[in-house]
Amino acid sequence: MKYNPINPALFITNRKRFVKEMLPNSIAVFVSNDEWPYNGDALHPFKQNSNIIWLSGIPQEQTMVILFPDCPDPKYREVLVLTRPNELKEKWDGKRFRAKEAIEISGMATIVWLDTLEPLLQSWIHLADHIYLDSNENDRKATEIRSHEYRFLDKIKSAYPLHQYHRSAKILKKLRAIKTPYEIELVQHAIDITGKTFERLMKFIRPGVHEYEIEAEIWHSFLQNRASGPAYHSIIASGDNARTLHYISNNAVCKSGDLVLMDFGAEYAHYCADLTRTVPVSGKFTPRQKQVYNACLHLHNYAKSLLKPGITIVDYTDKVGKEATREFIKIGLLTKAAVKNEDPEQPLYRKYLYHGISHHLGLDVHDLGTRTAPIQGGMLFTVEPGIYIEEEHMGVRIENNCWITKNGPVDLMKKIPITVDEIERCMKHSK
Repeated sequence: MKYNPINPALFITNRKRFVKEMLPNSIAVFVSNDEWPYNGDALHPFKQNSNIIWLSGIPQEQTMVILFPDCPDPKYREVLVLTRPNELKEKWDGKRFRAKEAIEISGMATIVWLDTLEPLLQSWIHLADHIYLDSNENDRKATEIRSHEYRFLDKIKSAYPLHQYHRSAKILKKLRAIKTPYEIELVQHAIDITGKTFERLMKFIRPGVHEYEIEAEIWHSFLQNRASGPAYHSIIASGDNARTLHYISNNAVCKSGDLVLMDFGAEYAHYCADLTRTVPVSGKFTPRQKQVYNACLHLHNYAKSLLKPGITIVDYTDKVGKEATREFIKIGLLTKAAVKNEDPEQPLYRKYLYHGISHHLGLDVHDLGTRTAPIQGGMLFTVEPGIYIEEEHMGVRIENNCWITKNGPVDLMKKIPITVDEIERCMKHSK
């Protein structure tokens, strides 16, 4: 692990929050992600199930977390299951956690080795009436692969058909959406690394630089500052490439007179930052670029002002859409006459702003959380309006990360340059 040790109080608190939502005499079992092969004997780098991280902080494969708060034996009310260290395997793949190390990370006092688990788990389940099992209920899920948590679910339901089964995901969607101060501290660290990296990029970008060279600078800066790496594929989109929302080819040359849209964020201690800035390759915005950029910045600040407890994402998006319509009229993209006759189901502003304005952020860049219930204090959102103009081969997006409090949003990226003047001043040094 590249990051500094995490306070185990984070995971202790999270387990207490989950157990509080469980029915009496229930057991909850969580399993790791798969180790995915890609060719021959090679594996993709292992990425832990976010729920295992949230509950224990253990990033190692073949880990399980078992919560049985009403177990008659107090020793087994919280159990961390690990693969037993193997000397030969460690010579090839590196050291695995010893029990003492895992206890220090997770704050869980009981460690059970995976090869001894089966009879113990059977006895615990026989004592329980209800079983909580994990599943991937992210609204954006789109895969045909039946992953480990679903195969484990099938196995347990087949072996114990008469128990009452419940969805851990329903609880986790509610709990993980509300970030504790421990979590915000880690997110802020990821953001600080990302902000430092952006300032480095502004000194590096110039006409003739390839998008992939900018991406390389991001990797360098992230790893140099103890991030695990990017939280997601970095988008480095110059010129017309910026109109492709998930552009990750990053192989074009940045040309004088163009803008370059950069959507990137560090992952630190498994928590994600998500920043977007759009800057002029030559270091100075043209009058038209400045006009469009300032319109986008206005939408960004307007959207941020709306993110308060009580509003739903649906209402929030509708309000931002109406403000976008007014801004697009001002900068010549729409006319009042056309807007007056638009189809309310197909608002005209969507031609130039065709994505959502915010999403939950945390352990996953598209983190768990509802999009229909009212926003609550403690939630963490991106704020990322954009303006994409096909006729002008231009795309602008501006994104910050905001923690919602009872008094409104706290912009965790407020120290990162964002205005035209701030960006141009920082980019003077790149010449």
